[in-house]
Amino acid sequence: MQADVDDRRRINNDAPSALWSRRAQGLWLAALGVVLLGGFLAWQHFYPVTAADGWTYRVYLDGIPQVSALAKDRDGALYISKELGNERGLLFRRAASGSLSQAVVGLSKPDGLVAFHDGIAIAQEGGDLPVLWLHDGQTEALFQGRSVEGLASDGRYLYAIEDRPGDGRLLRFDPLTRVLTVLRSGLSEGEGVAVCPDGRLFYTEKGKRWVKRWQADGADVLVLEQLNAPGFLMCNEEGLWITEDATHRARLLLLDRTGSLQTILRGLRSGQTVLPLAPGRLLLAEQGRGRILEVERLPAASR
Repeated sequence: MQADVDDRRRINNDAPSALWSRRAQGLWLAALGVVLLGGFLAWQHFYPVTAADGWTYRVYLDGIPQVSALAKDRDGALYISKELGNERGLLFRRAASGSLSQAVVGLSKPDGLVAFHDGIAIAQEGGDLPVLWLHDGQTEALFQGRSVEGLASDGRYLYAIEDRPGDGRLLRFDPLTRVLTVLRSGLSEGEGVAVCPDGRLFYTEKGKRWVKRWQADGADVLVLEQLNAPGFLMCNEEGLWITEDATHRARLLLLDRTGSLQTILRGLRSGQTVLPLAPGRLLLAEQGRGRILEVERLPAASR
């Protein structure tokens, strides 16, 4: 009988110790999870940008928080937008000499720029707001949009796309007649639009992770899918350029003229506008790191 009592006492004495051991183990595992998660997030944050073989990049401008859209005017000045909402958005002008000045203030998420009719067209993603036209130091409202993000122009028309959850539109504006035409509706987070030199029109739906080519008969062609938050588009003689607007490990892609998809840069954080400077040379706004990159194809002898 005494032995049974002693056994029960040992069990009762051991129970708090076992409970504490399990709690300590749980706390240790939780702490380890936090450390591993923190390490993973830090690795994601500092994951470097890498260029494909035959390409290189350098930091063109740094220290530009919320940098988004880029465009050049007829004088070669570079326009840079800071995508801030609630009329805090800004448009800067960087002259060929390198001097920087404010061109437009009081914008709401200016997320699209394009050279247009001897000026710069400006989109505002921050609500039901007009697309503006900056020319001769003045701004003029072209048409009313709803969360307009991407802009493109073929020299005659201005194309725009709305970033809305399921009811966005692809638009075409004729500055001569002032007529705004809806080319496509019901889009999910439309962000990018581009017109190629041959007249083909492309657009992205970030919500559906794809790029499509617009067709007048309504049967738009799926060009790319399963992308990581496809955002901005630009089309030139080299092909269709696509940036991914993901916060980590985004890419700069080129769908070349042969139909081959090339990854030019990896490790971007929220890639935005691509602006061509010359064949094989372009600027890229990287919002997540607050900077602009200059991307360039290496000469054949250097590859």
